[in-house]
Amino acid sequence: MRPTKLNRRSQNKSIKKSKEKKRKKDNKTQKKEKKVITPTHFPYFKDNYCPPECACYGRVVQCSDKGVDKIPYGIPYNARYVLLMNNHIDSIQLDLLTEYVSMEFLVLSNNRLSDGSIEGAFEGIPALKRLYLDRNLLVSVPTDLPVSLEELRLDNNCLSVMSEAAWARCPGLRVLSLSNNSLGNGSDSLPNAVLSPLYNLRTLNLDHNQLASVPLGLPLSIKELYLRGNLIEHFRGGAFNGISELVVLDLSTNRLTSKGFLRESLLNATHLESLNLEGNRLKQVPRHLPHSLKTLNLESNLMSSVKKAAFSNLKNLEHLGLARNNIFKVAPGAFRALPVLHQLDLCHNSLRQVPRQLPEALHSVALNHNKIQSVPRDAFCWGNRSVSLSGLVRVQLEHNLIDMGKLDAEAFRCLRGFQVVHFY
Repeated sequence: MRPTKLNRRSQNKSIKKSKEKKRKKDNKTQKKEKKVITPTHFPYFKDNYCPPECACYGRVVQCSDKGVDKIPYGIPYNARYVLLMNNHIDSIQLDLLTEYVSMEFLVLSNNRLSDGSIEGAFEGIPALKRLYLDRNLLVSVPTDLPVSLEELRLDNNCLSVMSEAAWARCPGLRVLSLSNNSLGNGSDSLPNAVLSPLYNLRTLNLDHNQLASVPLGLPLSIKELYLRGNLIEHFRGGAFNGISELVVLDLSTNRLTSKGFLRESLLNATHLESLNLEGNRLKQVPRHLPHSLKTLNLESNLMSSVKKAAFSNLKNLEHLGLARNNIFKVAPGAFRALPVLHQLDLCHNSLRQVPRQLPEALHSVALNHNKIQSVPRDAFCWGNRSVSLSGLVRVQLEHNLIDMGKLDAEAFRCLRGFQVVHFY
């Protein structure tokens, strides 16, 4: 009996051992299979890791001003804001950024990126909304931008051409900045309707390029258009083919003449509130400006006089700049047609007297650095209404030719106090 029992016990033990070995073997094979199925992520890409060249604050990765020549390895995949400005990055590996499904804001300003070095680098970022590529070496607009993009900055590159195809992939773009490039080459403008795919565009900055005329066929959605410091001589009709939503237009420091500023130039800009024409070659106030204007800057032009009907249609104008012209004559009541004008700047001109019949709503008038010798009685105070006080709080008359002994005190009878007028 004993041997039999012992034999059975030993047999049971061997069976158990073989089963355990088999189970362990199966577990090992399953683990191996799992490793094959589930890819192993490099530990540096863990959400709580930060590359040694960077500083991480939550989901913001700051790698600017580090002198790196490539995108640091190990930026967490869940990063939302990645800042890489002021480095020496000259290329981006293809598909390097495609795993960053949460990235919304990527800054690569002031690096050494060229057209070929970024080809295909951005199209695979599904959530990217803001991309800064200013101050690089780009010659053309990237054509593989992500559909999600809302803001693109390409200022201070070497851009000279662009095609409609560049914008077809990102119709949701709202802010586009292309200042300080070579667009237009000094003899032309942008191709007609080249920006037409951007039907959601709100802000377009083309400052300091080489455009010879205002681009035609711009999106009607644009609210702010900046064209400062170009070579623009002509502003033809057709910039907006339909009623425009334009509110702010800056055409300062160009070569616009009175003949080049046509009657129909702003015909469709019925919502325009701010127009900057400073530093051009205008000899008179442009006619047929939109009634909606609130701010008009005509400083540093070639105007010598202001006619009575110059501002007759601008009932909503609040701020008017006419400084640094050569204005020696203003027709009586030329500004009276501006019922809500608050600020008037006529400094650095050649006026010999204070313009007559200034608007009652005026708060501030700058007349310093002229050749003014007299102040007419109806300049600030109209008629015989001595009881009605003027709304003026500041009258600048410094650096003129006024003889204080010959001033007519009645000219200031409606002002609130002596502190309003500044002679010195």
